Amino acid sequence: MEMKKILVATQKPFASTAVEGIRNVVEAAGHKLELLEKYAAEADLIEAVKDADALIVRSDKVSREVIAAAPSLKIVVRAGAGYDNLDLEACKAAGVIAMNTPGQNSNAVAELAIAMMIYMARTQFTPATGTEIQGRTLGIQAFGNVGRLVGAKAAALGMKVKAFDPFLTDGQIADGGAEPVHSLKELYSSCDYVSIHIPATEQTVGSIGYDLIGSMPQGATLINTARKEVIDETGLYKVLSERRDLKYAADVAPDIIDKMKADFGTRVFATPKKMGAQTAEANANAGIAAARQIADFFSKGITKYNLW
Repeated sequence: MEMKKILVATQKPFASTAVEGIRNVVEAAGHKLELLEKYAAEADLIEAVKDADALIVRSDKVSREVIAAAPSLKIVVRAGAGYDNLDLEACKAAGVIAMNTPGQNSNAVAELAIAMMIYMARTQFTPATGTEIQGRTLGIQAFGNVGRLVGAKAAALGMKVKAFDPFLTDGQIADGGAEPVHSLKELYSSCDYVSIHIPATEQTVGSIGYDLIGSMPQGATLINTARKEVIDETGLYKVLSERRDLKYAADVAPDIIDKMKADFGTRVFATPKKMGAQTAEANANAGIAAARQIADFFSKGITKYNLW
């Protein structure tokens, strides 16, 4: 089999152990690995990808321009579950297989969601009196890999777990350990905590706003480890202004986070950058999975996780 050039392009680099694991997989398959780390601009990626046969990225944007600059490119893999950073239409038009690595970061994101619940319940570990999450009700919006793990961990901590997922049957949700509910309004209005696990799509961007958040019970907390774009920030700000009992925590800061912190104090929290997959284990899992998927594609033609 002909040797292929596999480019790992990461403005936010993988951990060194993950890079070592990726290299081992790539070289064992008879291919060549090149790294582009901490690059400054898209132009650097465009230059590096010109002769690449495969591309592995994290949250890096793979735009139409990047695809057009890479005539040899056959496959791009986003090391992680979300894939809104890939221009799927451009990939499809160019015949470039586009994959993600579902499930590889799930536990890391789930642990972060639980940590955020406890952090907000304990008033961000300030001297103020907090609350416990045991005995509270958690609602999970989207009951996929991450949602199920969040539910299991929450149940182990003594929480009651409900879930809404229009793509699953009641039986599938119940088998995952949660009580099924049949509308977002029902989920939000009946839960002390809601944890969001939906992708950013045309249907979901800006879909969580004033009405939904405002329907939450007294003292409720909304946890967002998905994408900031799914939140209507104007509606969020308005409801937090009117409901002084509500709290919001997010993995990736809202555009108006400075104003929110100034106005709402410990009722809001956001990580300084997206931290869901920022564990050594998740780094290695996702990166190595991406490398294996590329190796399987070139050796066996496997396109199991193709997104278009």
